[in-house]
Amino acid sequence: MTVASLANLTVRYGPKTVIHDLTLEVPEGCVGLLGPNGAGKTTLLKTLLGFISPASGRGSVLGLDVATQGIAIRQRIGLMPEVDCYIPGMNAVSFVAYAGEMCGMPASQAMRRAHEVLEYCGLGEARYREVETYSAGMRQRIKLAQALVHGPSLLFLDEPTNGLDPEGRDEMLALIRDISHGKGVNVVVSSHLLPDVERTCDEVIVLKDGVMKAQGPISTLRETDGCQVDVELKEPSPIFFEAVERRGGKVLSAEGARCRLAFASSDGTLGAALFAVAKESGAQLRGFRLAQRTLEDVFMEAISE
Repeated sequence: MTVASLANLTVRYGPKTVIHDLTLEVPEGCVGLLGPNGAGKTTLLKTLLGFISPASGRGSVLGLDVATQGIAIRQRIGLMPEVDCYIPGMNAVSFVAYAGEMCGMPASQAMRRAHEVLEYCGLGEARYREVETYSAGMRQRIKLAQALVHGPSLLFLDEPTNGLDPEGRDEMLALIRDISHGKGVNVVVSSHLLPDVERTCDEVIVLKDGVMKAQGPISTLRETDGCQVDVELKEPSPIFFEAVERRGGKVLSAEGARCRLAFASSDGTLGAALFAVAKESGAQLRGFRLAQRTLEDVFMEAISE
């Protein structure tokens, strides 16, 4: 199942093309939207919300057309923007309730939900304070609360951990994880912080210059070709590397006593082969484990293509 679908979508600001002939499907669950600055992430979110009309191509969100049904889309989606979005002079509960009313909720229901989501986001004791008196971390939480108040089917979170200290960042990521995996709400997290995406998301979409460079489950994208193994030696040993290559292996990287090796296949004899290489070269093995690419490896490989 998908929550959004794009077909040959192109978006321009005047003569500048920001999204180029983009075709993709956003699956259900928690999806990370990655890309360097200027990749088109925020523009894509604005287009999916119906704020920007595509120059060509088609797009739909929750079965609604992005070009003609923007208001209906925004009633069913929660947006946590990158920039502050509060109204000066309003306290938190009034502001969040007002956001609910703008999505079509009756005033009494919006106020009741405002109290609930502020409590959920950790702002229950500060709900009657004016939002401009909030700290940076509290302002991030109220942005999340106003995005949740109307019970959306889909959340767009644009740089949700901006300006947070380590503790606040951990708490925000825990909330995102609970919303997407505990509450069953579909979430798209747009971020340049790869560890945040790795902690919260199951799949990623990588953009560069408005073009999709990679997409898929994080676990699949991190898989390596053939059999790769991370090895730690007692001390660096060029003779060990030579012995690896004599046995048909390849040294992919080496830093001090740590290295990553590649073999055509493991066929259940990898450990025995490593011990044989160590014995032949006189090197001492401290440990080894099957290697897996990090999300950063995936990201850098995608944007360098």
